[in-house]
This record gives sequence, structure tokens and C-alpha cells, in this order.
Amino acid sequence: MAYTVIARYHCAADDEASVRAALLKVREHTRAEPANLAYEVHSEVGETGSFVLYEQYADQAGFEAHKAASHFKELIVETVWPLLTDRSVTFAEVL
Repeated sequence: MAYTVIARYHCAADDEASVRAALLKVREHTRAEPANLAYEVHSEVGETGSFVLYEQYADQAGFEAHKAASHFKELIVETVWPLLTDRSVTFAEVL
């Protein structure tokens, strides 16, 4: 059963380019993970510094493996998260 993650990230306008660049690098690495089925990075229309991530993994274990990857730590935990002003995450399973 596919495991879906929808994350909303918000940052200051001055940090938008840095966050965008890091998210696009993460996308490259994540799409190569064995359990990854989809990883899309969206810029929210009309909202400076707002991003929506749509991720889908074969199962929750695949997502946990993603979070344990070195690129997640380097690019998300250490680069993106410190620049965010707000972050929310929704977890879902395909019916």
C-alpha cells in the first residue's frame, strides 16, 4: 500500500532561492531511492516562499529509509528546515 507525504514549507522571501535549490537537489536523490514512487516539488502560486511537496513511497518503511538518507539530513534537516518560518506535514495511505 503506497504511503503518501504532503509537506507545506514556508520561508522568508530572502530565503526562497536557497530553499528552492535545496528542494530540487533532494528531488534528484529521492527519485533514485528504491521505495520512492513519486517526489514532486511545487511552488505555491501567488505565495512567495511557499512550497508544497508531494511524496509517495511503496510503504512507510520506504519513507523512514528516506528520512535516514544522508541527502535528507544534509539538504532538508540542515539546510531547508532552519530557513523555514512554518512547516506542516500530512501523512496518508492510498485506499
